Amino acid sequence: MAELTMIQAVNLAMREALAEDDAVILLGQDVGVDGGIFRATQGLIEDFGAARVLDTPLAEAGIIGMAVGMALNGMKPVAEMQFSGFSYQAFHQIENHVARFRWRTNGRFSVPMVIRMPYGAGVRALEHHSESREAYWAHTPGLKLVIPSGPIKARALLAAAIRDPDPVIFYEPKALYRAFKEDVPDVAEPIKIGKADVVRVGKDLTLIAYGAMLPRAVDAATKLAGDGIEAEVIDLMTISPLDEETIIQSVKKTGRAVVVHEASRSFGVGAELCARINDKAFFHLEAPVKRVTGYDIHPPFFAREQHYLPSVLRIYDEARETLTI
Repeated sequence: MAELTMIQAVNLAMREALAEDDAVILLGQDVGVDGGIFRATQGLIEDFGAARVLDTPLAEAGIIGMAVGMALNGMKPVAEMQFSGFSYQAFHQIENHVARFRWRTNGRFSVPMVIRMPYGAGVRALEHHSESREAYWAHTPGLKLVIPSGPIKARALLAAAIRDPDPVIFYEPKALYRAFKEDVPDVAEPIKIGKADVVRVGKDLTLIAYGAMLPRAVDAATKLAGDGIEAEVIDLMTISPLDEETIIQSVKKTGRAVVVHEASRSFGVGAELCARINDKAFFHLEAPVKRVTGYDIHPPFFAREQHYLPSVLRIYDEARETLTI
């Protein structure tokens, strides 16, 4: 068992996949010689060679188009977008081809590929480096969307994504890349794509979060516990397909729910969760479902960045307000 950061756990998952399956291949800008902009692929070209860890031109549409061809011909490509904000240059490849081939061919062809995208604010980055646009991909039929919240889950979920027969968007919260370490098991603990994790059990309200907001939700639950309030915390892990069963079961028990995400508020994952809870647990609710989110603006630069992101205090205050209704 090794104590690893999330970026090290991501590297480990790819290393294990390359060693386990000759069909796995990594590609993207600077993933080879430089080891990736965040060093997620550091050391892999030395150990597996340039034929399996491919440095590509700065051409996102070309990276994804090449990966589609590889996947259709028996390979399992893991493509990296340096930042999720650069993936829009490949949107037509992802929407028109990656997401549609199984449907287009009536199941004759699948596209077993992973697209890794560092996302989110909190690292004082520039424009197009801090977006949280997971709703784009979750709204696209044919794609799975996975977001880990720590090193153990990052390693296990990336392994599951690489083995999956269908395309997976793997969003990596870069604010957590080196935020903390966990004891990562020598053998990956199996985590199924499409399942959420109840990371803290409670009876008074349900906090639902994912990615970089999960640790903040846990901290808010700890603060609530100081007031004698037992909050249940759910880590979604997979945004699409959504583990509706775990969410509804928790809300039926607690009667109150607060959804936390750093993406802008309107038309986002939080709105979808509100709708599903209203559909399936309306008569168990003691209060309206609340959302604690980013604002409907582009993530601001540097000094104002943390004011944009949901804070532990903001989550705590919204949860307390829910309990007073």
